[in-house]
Order: sequence, then structure tokens, then C-alpha cells
Amino acid sequence: MMISVFLLLLMLGLFAQESMAQVVLTQSPSAQAVQQGDTVSISCTLSQSVSSNYLYWYFQKPGQAPKLLIYSISTRHSGIPDRFSGSGSGTQFTLKITGV
Repeated sequence: MMISVFLLLLMLGLFAQESMAQVVLTQSPSAQAVQQGDTVSISCTLSQSVSSNYLYWYFQKPGQAPKLLIYSISTRHSGIPDRFSGSGSGTQFTLKITGV
């Protein structure tokens, strides 16, 4: 029993060390005027590289819960149409929406 508790504490300690580094995210543009049918690109720059497992794009309307669009950089969530696409690597990522 003592060994399992130690391993759990060790794993929690390693996780805490990994999560201490803060990643600063800058999204641009912060606002954009578009017309119906336009294509929109939203860029995201990170202060350091992250695993593709941690790169998600969400959409949120005022007063509603966020809706997952893209995960793992470019994989569309179930039910999300192909007019939404994600791309990028390293510290530069883009969400593209066609036919707004």
C-alpha cells in the first residue's frame, strides 16, 4: 500500500512540474468584420510549443457553453462541417472558416 501511495505522489509531482510552465496565447485578429459567404482565418500564436493533443478550437455564443470545433490541431469534432479547418505546428496555428 505504501508503494502505491508513493508512486501516486511521484506522478502528481511530475505532473505539477510539467504544468508549472505557463503558455501565453495570442489570438489575432481579436475582432473582424465579415460578410456572409466570406472566408475567415483566425491565427493563434503560442509563447512555446505544445503537444498537438492540447490544441483545441472552440466557438462560443454569448450566454451559451463553448462548442468544440477542432481538436489535436486539425481534427474536426463529430458533427462539425468541413468548412471549419485547423492547421499549424510549433507555435503558429490557424482556424479557417469558409462560407461564414
